[in-house]
Amino acid sequence: MKALVIHGPNLNLLGRREPEVYGTTSFEEINERIRSAAADLGMEVEIFQSNSEGALVDAIQRAGDSADGLIINPGAYTHYSIALRDALAGAGLPVIEVHLSNVYAREDFRKVSVIAPVAVGQISGFGPESYILALWALKSIITKGKAK
Repeated sequence: MKALVIHGPNLNLLGRREPEVYGTTSFEEINERIRSAAADLGMEVEIFQSNSEGALVDAIQRAGDSADGLIINPGAYTHYSIALRDALAGAGLPVIEVHLSNVYAREDFRKVSVIAPVAVGQISGFGPESYILALWALKSIITKGKAK
């Protein structure tokens, strides 16, 4: 069972970028937590980050051939990237949208996601644990799908 975890723009700056909103855990530390949790769940995980919308679309399209599911933190693209939304819809994979902060407790524009309608669920507000919760949920979704 393989999951692709995609980090969108500016997430490579975690630990330094707005720590009052996103915490002080570094991008590398979050990725290590993801790898460790995936191993504990018996899953393979590939992690990809880009600040470029086109590179994210390319990674999503490739995932359709190599992964069983996808976890994405689209960053600011959450609110307006129809290109990401369409790539996710076309990948044919279960998708979980993740956010470190509680987007519903922030600015109004952050409360609208063009990604959510093509995701099986959304996890936000739990900091780095949002990714771990998403891995657990994705494994459950994939397992149930294979049992049918």
